[in-house]
Amino acid sequence: MSLHDRIESLKAKHADLESAIESQIRSTSPDTARINDLKRKKLRIKDELTRISTVPH
Repeated sequence: MSLHDRIESLKAKHADLESAIESQIRSTSPDTARINDLKRKKLRIKDELTRISTVPH
């Protein structure tokens, strides 16, 4: 997998997690533990994107 493909994959996962978080928040009975887990996963992906972007190619 090329670096560009990896970045695109991470961006897609980040967007999917954002959608899942929003869906959970709008739910009639939001699961705060699930929301927090999704937010942690989203943050890990953001951190990885930042690391990848700052590494000289």
